[in-house]
Amino acid sequence: MKLLIKLGGALLESEDVRKSLAAQITAQAKAGHQVVVVHGGGKRLSRYLQAQGFETEFRRGFRVTPPEILDAVLRVFAGSLNHQMVAEFQAAGAQAVGLSGIDSGLVVATQLDPDLGAVGKVERVNPALLDTLTLSGYVPTVACIAGGDDGQIFNVNADQFAAACGAGFAADRLIFLTDVAGVMDGDRKLIPRLTDAEALGLIDDGVASGGMEAKLSAAVSAVRNGAGEIQIAGGSEPDVVTRLLNDEALGTTLSAG
Repeated sequence: MKLLIKLGGALLESEDVRKSLAAQITAQAKAGHQVVVVHGGGKRLSRYLQAQGFETEFRRGFRVTPPEILDAVLRVFAGSLNHQMVAEFQAAGAQAVGLSGIDSGLVVATQLDPDLGAVGKVERVNPALLDTLTLSGYVPTVACIAGGDDGQIFNVNADQFAAACGAGFAADRLIFLTDVAGVMDGDRKLIPRLTDAEALGLIDDGVASGGMEAKLSAAVSAVRNGAGEIQIAGGSEPDVVTRLLNDEALGTTLSAG
């Protein structure tokens, strides 16, 4: 089975959660699944920027990324955080490889909006590197940074990046692990299953907003572009990866309607 697992930035703040997820994901790779990990790291980036005296500005949910912020994105996402995660996967017994979307033209983007600076919109995914690595038992651990056709570097929303990679990789399961239990309805009750049309309805009605709106938009895009079933669940749940793959009632499952 092809698995793509996206780890949200808030989860990565906890060493215990990171190590638990590293062990769970490693077990799936050792069981013979082709596993790709995509990560963000927004909370750590904001903390780094604050320590460096930079203001963080968001517009429409995107971090405005002028050149000095892009440098910080590279330092944190593709640098300290990515290497820390690879080291923890290695300690758990995985053959982890740290990457960004720039490597081998894995993810190619264009500028989303000049007012946002170097924020990218994914145009295409070249999954050959992911297939080559995962078929050999490696676990690609990919930071959400993309390249452009003319040598540009872009900061890409991690959910959109993961969704595009999941579709390009033709993942059988795309799992978003986050700091909430799943998708909630208007009464704050967990929704166990959603179609793509129902997910868009939650966005249109204003029930899903902010980070969950971005996650659902990305998930709908993925399922409509070749990814299989998509699951959104709390990453700090015990043994969450195995439980999701065993189809335990956990989080929210999204599929094509």
